[in-house]
Amino acid sequence: MGVSAAEVFDALGNDYEKAYAGHTVQREEVDWLLTQLPDAARVLDVGCGTGRPTAELLVAAGHDVTGCDVSPAMIEIARAQVPGARFEVADLRTLSYPAESWNAVVVFFSLLQLTRAEIDATLTKFVEWLAPGGCLLLATVPADVEGLDAYFLGRAVTVSSYPPEEFQRRLTDAGLEVVRERVVEFLADHPEAQPEHDLFVAARKP
Repeated sequence: MGVSAAEVFDALGNDYEKAYAGHTVQREEVDWLLTQLPDAARVLDVGCGTGRPTAELLVAAGHDVTGCDVSPAMIEIARAQVPGARFEVADLRTLSYPAESWNAVVVFFSLLQLTRAEIDATLTKFVEWLAPGGCLLLATVPADVEGLDAYFLGRAVTVSSYPPEEFQRRLTDAGLEVVRERVVEFLADHPEAQPEHDLFVAARKP
């Protein structure tokens, strides 16, 4: 069984950013989000990692960004690299904000080490947190798996996910309109990385 997400990402530190620096699609999706946001939008970056590229790009565009991550090591790096954002150590399973707090919630690869029940509960929270017209931008590795023992950049993890069409259905059932979706293949720059298919999906709250 895999160790906790905090332990995995504390151990990876800056290696994670280096491994995914070539994931240009992630930057493209944030660039798209920037075209959808009002001026000085309130954006929550869930599982912010080192703050790059997501929080850094959003801050550079003038938005009010809060990042959270379960890994204290990642938060320390993010605070140093992106001083224009706020960062806090938090577990998204217990994270809480008032309804309609955010113009956008960005969740890149932060759901994989949850159970399916936790994924469902978390998606419900994200919808509640979005202001009307707000956007949820989500990325994950889509697969019909639950509690699967696997390896991520050489470290044991336990992962759960859904196929792309199931994520779309759950977002729609939660009251969001899916406005953008694509699956891309990516190989991280790490000696123990395996090729992966990544789902990027954006959904808007009416």
